[in-house]
Amino acid sequence: MAEKNYSDRPWLDFYEKGVQDKLDYENAFLPEFLERSVKQFPNNTALIFQGYKMTYRQLGEAVDRVAACLTDFGVRKGDAVAILLPNLIPCVVSYYAIMKIGGVAVMNNPLYSDRELDHQFNDSGSKVLITLDLLCNRMIDLRPKTGIKQIIYTSIGDYLPFPKSLLFPLVAKKKGLAATVKPAEELYRWKEILAKYQPGSKTADLKPEETAMYQYTGGTTGVSKGVELTHANLSEQVQQISGWFPSFENGTEMMLGALPFFHVFGLSTSMNFAIYKGWGNVLVAKPQADALLSDIAKYKPSFAPLVPTMYIGMLNDPNVGSADLTSIKGCFSGSAPLPIEVINGFEEKTGAVIVEGYGLTESSPVTHINPFNKKTRKIGSIGLPIADTLCRIVDLDDGKTDLPVGEIGELLIKGPQVMKGYLNKPTETAGCLTEDGWLATGDIAKMDEDGYFYIVDRKKDLIISGGYNVYPRDIEEVFYEHPKVMEACSVGVPHPHRGEAVKVFVVLKEGETATSDELMTYCKEKLAKYKWPVEIEFRDDLPKTNVGKILRKDLKGQ
Repeated sequence: MAEKNYSDRPWLDFYEKGVQDKLDYENAFLPEFLERSVKQFPNNTALIFQGYKMTYRQLGEAVDRVAACLTDFGVRKGDAVAILLPNLIPCVVSYYAIMKIGGVAVMNNPLYSDRELDHQFNDSGSKVLITLDLLCNRMIDLRPKTGIKQIIYTSIGDYLPFPKSLLFPLVAKKKGLAATVKPAEELYRWKEILAKYQPGSKTADLKPEETAMYQYTGGTTGVSKGVELTHANLSEQVQQISGWFPSFENGTEMMLGALPFFHVFGLSTSMNFAIYKGWGNVLVAKPQADALLSDIAKYKPSFAPLVPTMYIGMLNDPNVGSADLTSIKGCFSGSAPLPIEVINGFEEKTGAVIVEGYGLTESSPVTHINPFNKKTRKIGSIGLPIADTLCRIVDLDDGKTDLPVGEIGELLIKGPQVMKGYLNKPTETAGCLTEDGWLATGDIAKMDEDGYFYIVDRKKDLIISGGYNVYPRDIEEVFYEHPKVMEACSVGVPHPHRGEAVKVFVVLKEGETATSDELMTYCKEKLAKYKWPVEIEFRDDLPKTNVGKILRKDLKGQ
């Protein structure tokens, strides 16, 4: 029998019944998918937040009003608008309003420090910012350093059902759920702009190859890079995801919106997928175990894309025994491997099927998913390449030569979901995208005889803490700015709840003394909370290669 190779696409033999290997893509984009769902399911629930329900008709109207406001603010096709919000109704509305007028959406993590946001606002050239009252005073202070002109801010209390809406103003500030925003120029309240602007704006003439959003990724080799995702990338990705789950019909399901929409995994598999299918979406702003259990029991979602820390958190919560989770039929897990006992425990509790998958920001993100079938999925594998996605494993040294099936090398991917490139970074783009469209993932993987793929080692240095990507360079740059620090190297260490956490090795300048508490306080002001180190170890020196590069691998091994 001839040796199998990647061009034979052995994975096709394991596609589920009804899953196509080539899709006939609709030449339509995200705003049109929303318009279609509004037409087909006007009275269906589109979004649920803390019991407040918004129908598709109301969602379409809100998107139109915000689109009119942004146009009035001077946002034109190709202009960047930044969103700095957790999973709230205004996050979804703003994103689709930006898409509708042909703007470029820039999703930002609300946990980021001013230093990190300053870079993303400036690099993207964002002209308007949509944020939360809790973050607004910081953003007013940061605005002069950026090109942002107008700031729109919402509050958690903007969409709450009665009587929560009545009680919210009385208790919100005490509980840290609302803030008084100081007066400033060009500052607008969300509810006031919705009241002021009338719906009725036309969708811009969008082209497949035009940039729809800049999705920032951290970089192991420097500051975060803006991944340019096109209208075609986002549209075809959501059609690929839909094609993988043919048993889930349009207009009939309820999505659990727990993955953050500012991250591309939540954006594609939860927010955009639900709107494409005309499903409801239960928005969870803080996806802690108690909130997840209560929302699942209350609103009965049937489809749940989550990360391992969320499954683990729910299974270990004292209330898991009494929570009814049986509404869930399908779960998608990504970002890190899911232990088999967690898969078994969660499936037993829900009756659902969990499939693990894989992707990266540069591919919108999904490239692989296991078959939606307990018999044919392979635990520990990232699954099969999805429709129209080609994959190869190549030699780690030359990055080109295909390796025999079963051998370990770098994973390369090609498909309609692969990015246009990195914003303003032609060298970095050329470093990972070949001229004929292959994306070098930097992940070390192998493919078995059946065409199932396995990640053997993560991108050389990436730390995944609680489902968030933490890039060592981000941490180290902060330490290098400290006047007493000569060298710093951060690695991931096992953590009981987060999977991994950050440990930093530090060499002080000669004659200097410092304590770990002192350095911890210093870095807490400059980094998002999930990036904070759990340990700082002082060393006289750090292991290095003969060209002076710090051997992170050796430190991790120690």
